[in-house]
Amino acid sequence: MGMMVAARRIDATAIEVRYEFGFEDRFDRILTIDPSTLEAHVEDGDFNSAASAITAKIVSAWRSSGEFPPRMLFAS
Repeated sequence: MGMMVAARRIDATAIEVRYEFGFEDRFDRILTIDPSTLEAHVEDGDFNSAASAITAKIVSAWRSSGEFPPRMLFAS
């Protein structure tokens, strides 16, 4: 069975970038990334496969463009 996780950036400062994310545009979780270390955590403390997948896509996009994308989608 596949998985589709969507995320949208809700805030970006020098110390953190925050995304709402969830399955199929149901943005019910918050992901925070530290732009200086690229360490990520989720507000609810459950860094599961969905959080890991969308974080990897966001960080990959940042490495390619130098900017955190406004939206991201992971589908498997």
